[in-house]
Amino acid sequence: MERIMKIYNVAVVGCGNISGIYFKNLIGVFKNVNIYACCDVDGEKAHKAAETYNIAHIMTLDEALACDDIDIVLNITTPKTHYAICKKALLAGKHVYVEKPISLKLEEAQELVALAERKGLRIGGAPDTFLGAGIQTCIKLMNDGFIGEPVAATAFMTCHGHESWHPDPEFYYEAGGGPMLDMGPYYLTALVSLLGPAESVCGMTKISFLERIITSEKKYGKSIHVDVPTHVAGSIRFKNDVIASVITSFDIWESSLPRIEIYGSAGTLVVPDPNNFDGPVLLKGKEIPLTHTYVENSRGLGLADMARSIETGEMARANGELACHVLDIMTGFQESSDNGVYYKMKTVCDRPKPMEMELPKGYTSKL
Repeated sequence: MERIMKIYNVAVVGCGNISGIYFKNLIGVFKNVNIYACCDVDGEKAHKAAETYNIAHIMTLDEALACDDIDIVLNITTPKTHYAICKKALLAGKHVYVEKPISLKLEEAQELVALAERKGLRIGGAPDTFLGAGIQTCIKLMNDGFIGEPVAATAFMTCHGHESWHPDPEFYYEAGGGPMLDMGPYYLTALVSLLGPAESVCGMTKISFLERIITSEKKYGKSIHVDVPTHVAGSIRFKNDVIASVITSFDIWESSLPRIEIYGSAGTLVVPDPNNFDGPVLLKGKEIPLTHTYVENSRGLGLADMARSIETGEMARANGELACHVLDIMTGFQESSDNGVYYKMKTVCDRPKPMEMELPKGYTSKL
């Protein structure tokens, strides 16, 4: 028998490049959410999304925030608008789920988390890829003791930027962009889900090329001025005394570095690409079958889990405290580089609760 649960109405704010997978999954996969409206400052994008995905209402942001039928705002705008839209939504009494990063400044992120708590609302944030079968399999292996005590870790994200494929890549090189704030959340959220919260970081950053040339079709040949570091290297000491070496870079053409590896007292665990939901997972050199449900692109899983948490009162896994802590690590790298000192973390979070095995598709809990 189909279980009975509350359905939460969602307003999608931002109908750009990433929105398609959210529309697809929130409509066709997850059982406890319904897309009630879509909003975009570009009315043409909103109308196209509504037509493509059969969304009943097209609204402005203000109209969505004033609508009593809307429970949750999904904020998938560009990073520089995350804070303002999230704050406005929370003040209007809406729960919020936001794409990464939660904000550009740690103080703003902390303000959003505190505001949500004061108003009895939930705020959560991407990425939710760590809830997929790949990383959840790794978490189970570690929790079951297969690599012994974690000793050290590495995390490497290297490419030559996004101007070769993204239709509007300029924001990747503006405030809020760069490889750390863009891709770092996937890697750092995975590390925190595997190892727990961080204690301190140190970092070095640089801009290797002050100008980038777009080679994707829409704006082919356009020049981009680079305003943010495009190569970030650093170390993290976690509260459990594990030390991780991290590199995120838009300056590297080719590399044979692993995505993430965890080194334990009894063996090594190779963690799959944290930008994906699936594997492969390698334990002591052997591939391990995935143990959990979500193997395909399941973006929206974190929002569905947040909706479950609103109903049950439990902590959501991709919660605001986690997103805030990951931002603290990322901005800590820059502060360490700028000042030439170790950076002591200003936030803490709980290690997210593991996903259950053998979940029915479309659910984030068996209960």
